[in-house]
Amino acid sequence: MNTRFFGVALAATWALTLGCNSPSSDMKTPEYVTQASELSTAPDAAQKPHTTDIHGLQLQDDYFWMRLSDEQKAAKESDAQTTEVVDYLKAENAYTKEAMAPTEGLQEKIYEEIVGRIKKDDESVPVLDKGYWYYSRYEEGKEYPYSCRKKGSMEAAEEVMLDQPAMAEGHTYFAIGGRSVSPDNNLLVYGVDTISRRQYTLYIKDLATGEVFADRIPETTGGATWANDNKTLFYTKKDPLTLRSSQVYRHVLGTDVSEDVLVYEEKDETFSCGIGKTKSEAYLMIASYATVSTEYRFLDANDPNGEWKVLQPRERDLEYSVSHYGDDFYIVTNRNAKNFKLVKTSTDATTYEHWEDVLGHRDDVLLEGIEIFNRWLVVDERKNGLTQIRLIRWDGSEDKYIPFNDPAYSAGVGANPDFNASRLRYGYTSMTTPSSVLEYDFDSGEITQLKQQEVLGGTFDPANYVSERLMVEARDGAMVPVSIVYRKGTERNGKNPLLLYAYGSYGASMDAGFSVARLSLLDRGFVYAMAHIRGGSEMGRHWYEDGKLFNKMNTFNDYIDCGQAMVDEKFTSSDHMYAMGGSAGGLLMGAVMNMAPNLFNGVIAAVPFVDVINTMLDESIPLTTGEFDEWGNPKDKAYFDYIMQYSPYDNVAAQDYPHTLVTTGYWDSQVQYWEPAKWMAKLRDVKTDDNLLVMQCNLEAGHGGASGRFERIKEVALEYAFMFMLEDIHE
Repeated sequence: MNTRFFGVALAATWALTLGCNSPSSDMKTPEYVTQASELSTAPDAAQKPHTTDIHGLQLQDDYFWMRLSDEQKAAKESDAQTTEVVDYLKAENAYTKEAMAPTEGLQEKIYEEIVGRIKKDDESVPVLDKGYWYYSRYEEGKEYPYSCRKKGSMEAAEEVMLDQPAMAEGHTYFAIGGRSVSPDNNLLVYGVDTISRRQYTLYIKDLATGEVFADRIPETTGGATWANDNKTLFYTKKDPLTLRSSQVYRHVLGTDVSEDVLVYEEKDETFSCGIGKTKSEAYLMIASYATVSTEYRFLDANDPNGEWKVLQPRERDLEYSVSHYGDDFYIVTNRNAKNFKLVKTSTDATTYEHWEDVLGHRDDVLLEGIEIFNRWLVVDERKNGLTQIRLIRWDGSEDKYIPFNDPAYSAGVGANPDFNASRLRYGYTSMTTPSSVLEYDFDSGEITQLKQQEVLGGTFDPANYVSERLMVEARDGAMVPVSIVYRKGTERNGKNPLLLYAYGSYGASMDAGFSVARLSLLDRGFVYAMAHIRGGSEMGRHWYEDGKLFNKMNTFNDYIDCGQAMVDEKFTSSDHMYAMGGSAGGLLMGAVMNMAPNLFNGVIAAVPFVDVINTMLDESIPLTTGEFDEWGNPKDKAYFDYIMQYSPYDNVAAQDYPHTLVTTGYWDSQVQYWEPAKWMAKLRDVKTDDNLLVMQCNLEAGHGGASGRFERIKEVALEYAFMFMLEDIHE
């Protein structure tokens, strides 16, 4: 999934009319903050006027100069502009390090206690596929896993397919993309990214000899799909400028990459495309997809040079996904079904006039996906904001649900490559239950736990924590779920520190789950709350549609109303509440900071999409064209006027703001580093408070931060220490 504001007077009006609690005048300033405020002067970025003419207006952007091209970024300090930008980012990092220096010991302690809970020599639950058991494992002291398999049984000799610790040596960033084994089990194709730009180079390895072939395919999405001849593979290339996945190529093993055949190009810049294979391995599938539309092409996997056929031509607001079973395609679609339904159609007659309902539309249930077995249909559903797994026997004799008991949880179908399996592999977690891998016997209903995430250290007991699920009434009457967890014995006295997390975009549902890192918050008296605000799909498809385009303000209002509810319910107060969100959730942070600056004591905005107008006006920026149906195209004045109501960068006002920590990555391909950098500079120029405002830019990483297993925990430790500093927590 892809991820990524009229003016100052309006933002100030919001702040005055929301009825949010202001920080109490007698609140003691924490010692850490006092120390930080006495340190060096914060970086002061140069202002260089830049004007964009749009809809008869002149948009001023004094920090437009911070934007670098990919070529400039790669060279780092090759010209005066690049040098100035990199020096500014380094100055921000130095200021953050200095401001956070009093917490360095605490950061180390947080890091060590989180790492201390993680099993160092961990191993995934093996998955059986065509006679091999596939799994990954970590060794103590290693940041990256070994990708392995064993033939026939787990007692067989281990084959290390990818020695990722060795492959990562010498790289400050390292990530493996997709991995795909050929149908005859002999060859592996995999993608490698050492920049953090999500552009992968494909490699092909002989698993018997260990030889890595000379074939090298750059600028891909990271995965590839084999035809059934074991020598032809298909892959998707990215546009080098926009990073849009736009071309599907066919490659034959041993031939020069320059001879690869373009089998499909997505010309519509609002669409992207990708290549995959049905679980039956009978068909190759090219998917073209936009926010509100999809289109599939299919090809017999035994005939890689054959002619691709369109399953159902694209139409606006028609979405569908495809599975194959027997002589039919099974299609999850929103055609005449807002919450999606399941239909089937013959592989010889695929357009929607031939579709027959299998599972009809339900107003109160969102159909999220299916998994097909020879005797059973497994359905991923969502009702009342909670995930469900439904099991239906093909002959109609049984229709049942797997039981779940926690008030807030996450469950979903796992890896099940075998059509003939008698048991379903699925995952389960809750805010008090570590992540678990389980199997459900289709016939007997017996549930077997194959693995539960180990929490080392000997101090974790789920009985010591309480999970709740509240429904908060938003200002327009919508009931918004909030999942909450805290340590048993915590009193609702309005004095607890509370971290409120949310996302609220792209229809992505944020489900309640367990976190070993979060224990470091809970054990220090924090309450953790996750607001399932509109813009996600937690309550059904309407939940998403009510939080996008001209309804986007609902996302921000929901979050503010949930925060106020945490105060009203005496879980916390505005003196002790903290907001956190990343990417499009970082947009959420920027918007609510402008709209309700007194509701939170601190804000953590990770890789925040805050410069909405400028980014969405520039179609050369990665992801822009594919996101017009999410945010609107500001070249259309109606959308421009609406986005200008909430775009964080455009609504920075002369007012007090909460303490703020911003994180970003120099190589971020989804939210370019200059968005948070510009936002920081403008906040410093305009805000009227002396609260802490710091930014950490990882100069070697992108959207996901550091790539190592434990290295990224240092970033978590910084975020937690920031909040502990504001709460005057030293240990």
